[in-house]
Amino acid sequence: MAGDTVELLQALKEGDRDALAPLFDRYRDQLQRIVESRLGGGLKKRVDASDVIQQSYVEAQNRIQHFVQDGSEPFFGWLRQIALQTLIDLHRRHVGTKKRDVRQEVSLHRDWNPNGNSGSFSDQLIADLTSPSHAAIRDERAVSLREAINSMDPIDREVLALRHFDELSNKRVAEILGIEQAAASNRYIRALKRLKDILDDQSIDS
Repeated sequence: MAGDTVELLQALKEGDRDALAPLFDRYRDQLQRIVESRLGGGLKKRVDASDVIQQSYVEAQNRIQHFVQDGSEPFFGWLRQIALQTLIDLHRRHVGTKKRDVRQEVSLHRDWNPNGNSGSFSDQLIADLTSPSHAAIRDERAVSLREAINSMDPIDREVLALRHFDELSNKRVAEILGIEQAAASNRYIRALKRLKDILDDQSIDS
């Protein structure tokens, strides 16, 4: 699989545009997880993650020459940025222009950005860090988690998303963010511990 990917990338850089489709398919599931983890409540009601992925593919087709000419950016990092930019554009189109329709949701997702959407983070973290039997108290915990995530350094939020939701290695996270591997690891551990401490405190209180 890895060898095939290298060959397809080489073909793409040599001008074979048909190589883009099979390359994109190799990262489709990963891109899908990235999009789903960053869809806020207001946008999720209007846009399906699969639609975002399809539009991202169209954008990749339109921008492929830029990737080929640059030559230095990792292919997955390039696709990921296209997916995030697509999310930004869709958010502006569907939510930014209809704030009256989603006023309550926007209050929980202020300063929305696809690199650290507190609503999506809290929803998925609660599902991951609590058992199904505690579903009744998840709404209460979601509020505390959103507040904690909103108060995080943006890089900490991004590290958490890249490691926990996008399932990237610590090395890849460091490369994407332009920081040392040790710093990426420390930020992830610190952010995850902070969120787990919140859940533990609420378990004691409940």
